[in-house]
Amino acid sequence: MKIVLLSLVILARMAAPAAAHHSFAAGFDSHRPVTLKGVVTKIEWTNPHTHVFLDIVDDKHVTTNWKFELASPQVLLQQGWRARSLNVGDEVTIDGWMARDSPTTVNARIVTLANGRQMSAGSSGGDVPLK
Repeated sequence: MKIVLLSLVILARMAAPAAAHHSFAAGFDSHRPVTLKGVVTKIEWTNPHTHVFLDIVDDKHVTTNWKFELASPQVLLQQGWRARSLNVGDEVTIDGWMARDSPTTVNARIVTLANGRQMSAGSSGGDVPLK
């Protein structure tokens, strides 16, 4: 009985991370591409996704803090990112897709640095083209 209970506990704990991860289509809308330019206010190198926050100033001069979801730190490292590739205070442009449930959240596809260098954000949208 103890072995069965222990096995169930182990299986439940292993399934939790898989259940917590979502598909691109569940959280983001591939029919709502967006390109935004702003100043980096925060970077979270966390699993399962890295998050970058930008202050975006709209045409009425109102500043709003936006959240951008990137790939995991490991995937970004494999694509050439380093801890200092992006810094608080940097001005960047990010192309991606709007979230389905938040007006200020984006799944990032391409991050363009101030010097013009473009870096893949490792989007979970894969090969969904920006329109």
